[in-house]
Amino acid sequence: QVQFVESGGGLVQPGGSLRLSCAASGFTFSIVAMSWYRQAPGKERELVASITSRDDSTYYAESVKGRFTISRDNAKRTVYLQMNSLKPEDTAVYYCNVGRFEPAYRTWGQGTQVTVSI
Repeated sequence: QVQFVESGGGLVQPGGSLRLSCAASGFTFSIVAMSWYRQAPGKERELVASITSRDDSTYYAESVKGRFTISRDNAKRTVYLQMNSLKPEDTAVYYCNVGRFEPAYRTWGQGTQVTVSI
């Protein structure tokens, strides 16, 4: 079955960096777009970034443009999110899913907590 395992989160000071990873299984990874979402306390889950399968075209939410970079390794079935210049408002649980602008699966992983605080 479809499975997402996110990792790499943690506590970091403002201005710091983290690299998130999401290992996926249960579908043909190399032919689908992949995306990262986040959900902050009391807020709805939102799309952060996505990457296509054919030409690695990327999309970023305005709030993270210029600070976050999404990438993928098809051989490892893994999608990454490099997060630089982190801000307190980036604090959230981060998830990955299939799709470019909407999640293709109702299945979600456990997510990885990112906390940006002094």
